[in-house]
Order: sequence, then C-alpha cells, then structure tokens
Amino acid sequence: MIQVRDLKKHFKVHKRPPGLAAALRSVVHRTYTTVKAVDGVSFTIERGERVGFLGPTGAGKTTTLKVLSGLLHPTAGEVSVAEHRPQKRAAAFLRQITLVMGQKQQLIWDLPPAETWSLNRAVFGVAPAEFDRTLAELTELLDLKELSQKPTRQLSLGERMKCELAAALLHKPTTLFLDEPTIGLDVAMQVTIREFIREYNQRHDATVMLTSHYMDDVVALCPRVIVIDGGRLIHDGDLRALVKSMMPDKRVSFAGAMAADVIERLGRLVTQDSARTTIEVPEDRLREVIGHLLAGEGIGDLAIEDPPLEDVMRKLFKSKTADAS
Repeated sequence: MIQVRDLKKHFKVHKRPPGLAAALRSVVHRTYTTVKAVDGVSFTIERGERVGFLGPTGAGKTTTLKVLSGLLHPTAGEVSVAEHRPQKRAAAFLRQITLVMGQKQQLIWDLPPAETWSLNRAVFGVAPAEFDRTLAELTELLDLKELSQKPTRQLSLGERMKCELAAALLHKPTTLFLDEPTIGLDVAMQVTIREFIREYNQRHDATVMLTSHYMDDVVALCPRVIVIDGGRLIHDGDLRALVKSMMPDKRVSFAGAMAADVIERLGRLVTQDSARTTIEVPEDRLREVIGHLLAGEGIGDLAIEDPPLEDVMRKLFKSKTADAS
C-alpha cells in the first residue's frame, strides 16, 4: 500500500543575523543553508497495517506524511501510495487517502460541522445515498448526533476533533495519515479517538500511519513502529521486540512497605512513595521475585508491566546519538 525508497526532502533556509543592517544586506545578498528534513528513508507498509511513525520533534515525521499525501514533492527518492505517485495529486489517489493533523482544522469556524461535511461530499463527488450511509456509520462510531448542528466555535476541542475525523473520512479513504490526532485532548477523549481509529481500520481494512507524542496512542494502536531521528530511519519493526531489545527488564509494582536492603536484593528501585513501590527485575528472575513478594506480609496489588514506551524511546534516541558521535 505504501512504498518509500530512499526518500529525501531538503529545504533551503535563509538565515541572517538580527538588525536593520543585516536586513538591508539580505535584500541584495542572501545566505542559505540546507536543512535535511528527511534524508534517505525507506520502508514498506502493507494494506490494513497500523503503524506508529515516531521520532523526536523535528525528526521529519510531518514532512514525510506531507510527501506521502502529495502536499510536498520529494527532493529525491521514490514514493508510491496505493500505486499512485502522491505528488501528481490525481483524483483517484486523493479519494483513497486522508491526512488529519491535530493542530490544523478544516471545519468552518462559524458554521455547524454538517456544513463542512456537505461541502466535502461535493468536493469528493460522493453520491448522496452513499454519503448518508457513511455519515450514519461515523455518527454511530463517534457519537456525533448532538454535535452536527452546533456552530464549530461552540464545540469543545474533543468534540471538534471527532467532527474533524468525520470530515476526513466521509469519502471512505483506505489510507489514513494521522498526525497527532489526540493532541490536547483529555484522557477519556483520547481513548474514544483510539477506539474509533481501531474500529475504522478493522471495518474497512484501512492502512493507518500514526504520529503521536502520546505513547499511549502508539501502544494501543500500533503493533509495528517506524522510528526516525534527524531525518534518518533508526528502527522499523515490532513494537514489543523494540521494547524487549532496549529495556528487557520487567517493572514490578506493589502496594506495601519494604525495607531498602530487601528491595536492593530483589531488583533496581524505580520509584517509591508512601503508597506504592516499583522495581525493575530481570526477566529470568521474575518468577523468583514474584514468589518472594507473594509470600511477604502486607504486600498487595501486585502488577507486572513493560517499561513505559517513553523511556524506551528516550534510551533509543540516546543510544543512536552516542553511536553517531
């Protein structure tokens, strides 16, 4: 569904020092520097996959999504989405994809979302009967019934995001590029959006490429992750395999008091407060440690988890930076 071969996107950026004299000099002579936003990235995504596209701020994620959706032309390399070259912006291609950016909106501010939906129906040439069926499905999945007739400016951020998703999916695209779709939303609304994305993916066998700085989005939705940093690909593979390779120890948390010397014998202390203690334990010692905790008095509410994905990504970026230096 998506094929990227040695994709490069470079920008020429004008730089000058502050001040009036420098501004006047720049009128006749400008100094440019080349910013390599994406620098030789390759990957393939199959139909129906949900893939997390991760990296620190400025890594090139949004630039890549804009190239894949045809908003930017690549400097070099080959890109194919649904057997189309995105930069040609062919009508058949545009009917198969959508790009949702959490920090941008397409809803008309002073009009109800229903007006934007009708406009999109006309733009994409969706037949009225098909439009009604799709809108009914999206209304059910996103609980939009009470929102469609309210002016957009009166909707909360979470309500607007749901209506934005509906506007982006009314033409039933099979490839979804989602750039921070849950940004700024509360925890409950983030869960709602994640459940909707998963349901849409399963109903329509849609390909989903998701960027997010909320790692809960990635853990909930994406079995596979592609990670870039500085415009270069540094990991492509199974999310659980990445976690295990970078931070193989398990985290065991429990309620109850325990002496510091006992904790030191069991594992490495991660956090401890009056209510709860969390330690890191090598996987080959997990059974032994759990047995010890279960036999102890006053120990309860035991939980075993992988390290947070935020910690895994931080370690990955740090290790790649050290390798580069």
